[in-house]
Amino acid sequence: MMGGVLVPGDDGWPTPEQIRDFDWVTLPQGTRLGTFDAPSGTLAAAEWGPAGGVPVLALPGVTGSKEDFALVAPLLARAGYRVIAVDLAGQYQSHAAGPKPGGRYDLALHLADAEALLDAYGPAHLIGYSFAGVVAAQLVVRRREWVRSLTLVSAPPVAGNALAKVRIIGPLGRVIRARGAAGLMTWGVRWNLNRTTSARYRLVSHRLRYTRPESVVDAMAALMHVPDVEDKLLVSGIPTLVTAGHGDLWTAARHRAFAERVGAQVRLYATGHSPVETTPRQMAADVLAFLAAADAAGRA
Repeated sequence: MMGGVLVPGDDGWPTPEQIRDFDWVTLPQGTRLGTFDAPSGTLAAAEWGPAGGVPVLALPGVTGSKEDFALVAPLLARAGYRVIAVDLAGQYQSHAAGPKPGGRYDLALHLADAEALLDAYGPAHLIGYSFAGVVAAQLVVRRREWVRSLTLVSAPPVAGNALAKVRIIGPLGRVIRARGAAGLMTWGVRWNLNRTTSARYRLVSHRLRYTRPESVVDAMAALMHVPDVEDKLLVSGIPTLVTAGHGDLWTAARHRAFAERVGAQVRLYATGHSPVETTPRQMAADVLAFLAAADAAGRA
């Protein structure tokens, strides 16, 4: 499954043309594929960088996968970081992992898996993408001593019903149920409403065939009840970076306000909900600078 060659340009970074035409289904050379035995079951995993590097745990969002970090992770790996990404339980190649009979793919399940990853690889830097940002923030609260830093990528910048604060369709989020929200999201992904490239859409449509519908429903339910951990993040002392696109699901003003409330840095990009996919050069540069500063502060 490896073979997508990504040759750096003259400045050492992938060119805009390579980003546009990148083969998302075939991970780039240098990717190490494997699995991780989590409480929910076997999670599909990918790893980049030296085994002895400072670990970075990257968690994707709903209907996402480890491949979402395939443009950013190699850039972090070149700087010496060991990046470990997994498919969440019920998602893509981790579709067989999940709750016991009668259980749910709820926040507690994903948090237990993330804690197991942290136990195996930590202390580590955390990157939480979209829904996984909620998981990562909870991990800081529960396991502060094992977290080097927290990077949130297009994560909900509000507590409570985050779907009700989504731009334009927010009012619908106040009345729609989790199953309806999941159906709406899956419909949008299936019909490529984000107008993603054909190369990217190959992965998006391919992995949707494997993702368990109930895992999407339960994630939507969790997004309607996002725990309020802002005060705990503020006093944790953990360096935090908030990143998102100006065209994200939540407005730039909400992301800035959230960053201020939790004492975080903020970086916004000329894109939508997926800066790790569409503006990876800018995001990787910002994340590298942030991680280096966090590591220097930790050593001090």
